[in-house]
Amino acid sequence: MSDLCAIVGATASGKSEVAMQIARAVGGEIVGADSRQIYRGMRVGTAAPDERAQREIRHHCVEFLDPEERYSAAQYARDAMAAILDIRSRGRRPIVVGGTGFYLRVLRGDVALGERGDERLRARIAAEMRLHPPEVLHAWLSLRDPQRAAAIEKNDLYRIGRALEIALAPPRAAAAAIPTLRSHGLTIRTFGLALPLPEIDRRIERRARAMLAGGLLEEAEALGTRAVAGDAVGYPQALAYLRGQSSFEETLVALARATRRYARRQIAWFRSEPNIEWLGADDLVRAAKEALTDAPTPS
Repeated sequence: MSDLCAIVGATASGKSEVAMQIARAVGGEIVGADSRQIYRGMRVGTAAPDERAQREIRHHCVEFLDPEERYSAAQYARDAMAAILDIRSRGRRPIVVGGTGFYLRVLRGDVALGERGDERLRARIAAEMRLHPPEVLHAWLSLRDPQRAAAIEKNDLYRIGRALEIALAPPRAAAAAIPTLRSHGLTIRTFGLALPLPEIDRRIERRARAMLAGGLLEEAEALGTRAVAGDAVGYPQALAYLRGQSSFEETLVALARATRRYARRQIAWFRSEPNIEWLGADDLVRAAKEALTDAPTPS
């Protein structure tokens, strides 16, 4: 039995739909674990749960920040733990769902992070970001934390910068206690949604077309370049189209290609994580329902 479960996997694999099925069956609520779905105004580009889904099942850690706000993995652990404890206090079942593997690692308590970053280190990294192109910074990160570097696009300056802050932080800056599942004595069972790569690619192609037709261009235009999350997959491609730098078909191809690359990095990350049970959708739903139904409710 487990106190909660997590559903992980590649983008477009169907995690949200599976999580909704489980939540309906066990009286659950969903805690997002996606570093882009935390932002408002990016629902189409991040495939965040729509209004219907959020009305039916309560969601936490989704669409609660302005796009200009910075956010850290330590802040995520604090917010996610508050949501998990609240859900359990009401006799409900927490279901963590998302594709940001580092968030889940921190939430479990497998990484020691400080509550606040070292401002001098942050200033140093900011100076390096002004001096060097993204690929140089990504190579630097690869030397310090190869696994995390492999999960980040070489032009994703925001995430590269945050990862460098963590990788370069001295031990004393990483020693502050962050609330985690481990510190609260909670057990988690993690399921990976297994899907063949060709099927993921077909889903990505369909999603790319639906996003471009369903509001991604409008979101990108509203965000512009000011948002810290504006470099998420989809927005640079949409902005290139809006600026006349690519045709619609070229934009579609670029969007699908970037999403496929992102999906493969997610798969590589989660495949390297221990204790993930990889199952097809039906078996995953069945196993998660059994795990959560057997879990004791708080007194």
